[in-house]
Amino acid sequence: MKQLALKIDVDTYRGTREGVPRLVEMLQQHEAQATFLFSLGPDHTGRAIKRVFRPGFMKKVSRTSVREHYGLKTLMYGTLLPGPDIGKRCGDIMRQVRDGGFEVGIHCWDHVYWQDNVAHQDVAWTARELQRACNRFEDVFGAPAKVHGAAGWQMNLHALRQEQRLGFDYCSDTRGSGPFVPIYRAEIINCPQLPTTLPTLDELIGVDGITVENVAQHLLKLTETPSPTGHVYTLHAEMEGMKLSGVFEELLAGWREQGYQLVSLEQYFAGLDVAKLPRHEVSFGEIPGRSGDLALQGPQFLPLAE
Repeated sequence: MKQLALKIDVDTYRGTREGVPRLVEMLQQHEAQATFLFSLGPDHTGRAIKRVFRPGFMKKVSRTSVREHYGLKTLMYGTLLPGPDIGKRCGDIMRQVRDGGFEVGIHCWDHVYWQDNVAHQDVAWTARELQRACNRFEDVFGAPAKVHGAAGWQMNLHALRQEQRLGFDYCSDTRGSGPFVPIYRAEIINCPQLPTTLPTLDELIGVDGITVENVAQHLLKLTETPSPTGHVYTLHAEMEGMKLSGVFEELLAGWREQGYQLVSLEQYFAGLDVAKLPRHEVSFGEIPGRSGDLALQGPQFLPLAE
């Protein structure tokens, strides 16, 4: 059966409290599975104001109405208001997701801090931030996480190595076309990547005539012809779980009509022959609709013939 894995990034305190329960309800109604990746430390969304100096950021903000989706209060966390500790305040909600039969994993400790800094940080900084998230995850769930999906698809070599050291079964930190074993500067990382293969709503809305009203149909056209390795779609609790819930309802129904089984990353990974996964370089570059460089599935590594 054709598979489409749903990966839900939960970035904020409000998204955890309001968006996550709504997404659980919708998924259950459509008998769909998904993986929820939680931000586990402080919500410092307001500190993202520094991104106004990043090329393309203001253009993206103007298209996607950040205030409408995140709310004014959230946009002041970490600046005019103290950032609430998401893991401490929302542990019950997170456990309810797990108890409802959904896979849970790590998105980050501090979303803005990771996204804005990891690309240029050293091994000590990277290990500390990942360990904080892992420790809090175990505090909340009583067991270690099996999956990590980087905030903003931002990574570095140390983060890739740490994922292997921390024992994640698989990760979803990259954008690409299909599952692969990551290689960075000729170093094999023994932790498969399940990259996001489809564009996100905030990358599409406001570009080339795509609106809230027709964005679902645009995405459904992209999935009409199935990929040999299936798809991974990343959604956000702050968007599909709130103002854009109607769009997500349309996508869920449309993918069902197209014959997709809507699965978690865990279910998607279980159907792969890991020994036969291709090896690809992890590269960094831009993608349409999003500012800054992201971790990408780069060229396939082909060993020299004997």
